[in-house]
Amino acid sequence: MTDRSALQAVSPLDGRYARYTEPLVPYASEQALIGARVEVEVEYLLALADLEATPLELTDDQRAQLRALYEEFDERDAEIVKRLETTGYGDYPATNHDVKAVEYFVREGLPEGLAIDNWIHFGLTSEDVNNLAYRLLLGPAVEDVLLPELRAVRDALAELARENRAVPMLARTHGQPATPTTFGKEMAVYAFRLGRAIGRIERATDDLSGKLAGASGTYAAHHAAYPEVDWPAFAESFVASLGLEHEPLTTQVNPGDDLQALFDALRGANNVLLDLDRDMWLYISDRYLGQQTREGETGSSTMPHKVNPIDFENSEGNLSKANSDLTFLGDYVTHSRLQRDLSDSTVKRNVGAALAHCLIGYDKLQTGLGKVTPNEEVMAEDLRANPEVIGEAVQTILRREGYDDAYERVKELTRGRRVSLADFRERFEDMDVPEAVREELKALTPAEYIGLADELAADRQ
Repeated sequence: MTDRSALQAVSPLDGRYARYTEPLVPYASEQALIGARVEVEVEYLLALADLEATPLELTDDQRAQLRALYEEFDERDAEIVKRLETTGYGDYPATNHDVKAVEYFVREGLPEGLAIDNWIHFGLTSEDVNNLAYRLLLGPAVEDVLLPELRAVRDALAELARENRAVPMLARTHGQPATPTTFGKEMAVYAFRLGRAIGRIERATDDLSGKLAGASGTYAAHHAAYPEVDWPAFAESFVASLGLEHEPLTTQVNPGDDLQALFDALRGANNVLLDLDRDMWLYISDRYLGQQTREGETGSSTMPHKVNPIDFENSEGNLSKANSDLTFLGDYVTHSRLQRDLSDSTVKRNVGAALAHCLIGYDKLQTGLGKVTPNEEVMAEDLRANPEVIGEAVQTILRREGYDDAYERVKELTRGRRVSLADFRERFEDMDVPEAVREELKALTPAEYIGLADELAADRQ
């Protein structure tokens, strides 16, 4: 076990960003994985003891002592397991095998006088332990760490939507001035999208599944020892006791389709937030949004005036890295040569890094959202400078009044040209429409042409 400082870390996740990734340590660290393996081994041993076919008999006190091996698992215990794997410990030589080291650790921790060494890891292959251990960590990591942060982002967006539901803003489709909206309505779109994405993550987390079927997924060793036991039913019950769905047909490995679904769901939420990061960057660039400054903060090493959108940029970078990792992981964990190869073993050790980049991205985005302030005057100026955007309303009202060439009339006046409200009103005077319609047209302004945006922002996030 090497104890490096943050300045010696080979990854920013454990160096520069360690304070952001700290909440994932109980779920994504090597110590956490070892502890989860101990939990699986112990609970499996207890489940065997509950079978009538086996001669195992454990008292309540012995069961409690066994469970204490993982419930009280700490750094010292993890170091013992690593020594069992790498250099040897006590009477045990080095295993050079991480799961076998866990088996020996459980043996060492058996209650005094309980000679049941031969029942630890009985009939199992390492993947029976590993696939369950990873999922015991991944589910809570998402539920306890990532989802609360995503919900906080959604809540911040919903609040921005409500507070600014009636603040008119020029929309831009294809980067060009378009039908006005409100800043609140645009934030409501993201809040709504993120809410749906969160639901997909929740469902994928609930659907994590585990296998316990031996070296080729046939229960061969179990069946050879106790052919009278319904081992698939035992496995289903045991996996369910760990809070996971049971995977009934497998090779040596869990096929990993459940992991791919979760990684894809996380990627979907990240894509929503990447879209938001880039839009917020553009709104700041267009001065639609201002940013609160912080005492002692520097925006540029050479330009003292700058207040950069660094939080949104940092979020974008981390979420992009997270999605790259999640795409790779989702593709990789669903493949295995024939019944088993070990390439996925090293790949799965990087799941924590993908989650860490997610977490940093969510944190930075929340910080950015907390610093922005809509610049209503700039938005209003932009609306006044682009009166041609009411052209949609004009041609639609004229269509209502029976004009077959309404679109062409407005296109002739506005396409590719700078026009003013006065130009529109002059054209209205020449139109053969009822006076009430003429007044309706003359009353149109970009700032008030926002449709139901304020209601949508208030009610639909």
